[in-house]
Amino acid sequence: MRTVNIHEAKTQFSKLIARVEEGEEIVIARDGTPVARLVAIRQPIAKRIPGRDRGLFSTPEDFDAPMPESALSDFES
Repeated sequence: MRTVNIHEAKTQFSKLIARVEEGEEIVIARDGTPVARLVAIRQPIAKRIPGRDRGLFSTPEDFDAPMPESALSDFES
């Protein structure tokens, strides 16, 4: 954990954020007294549940049929 004063935090903000993203914790102090803490926000990773969306989508019978000429012409210059 590193402690920096407010002036240094303002001038080195981008570098401090990069260090926080790497897992370091930064304490910001005013006149040597800690007033804030910079820490990374860790988004919780949702646990996968296999088959959770079963039945929400069905594959059409002709999903692998050739595209119609009218649609193909949109891709040509």
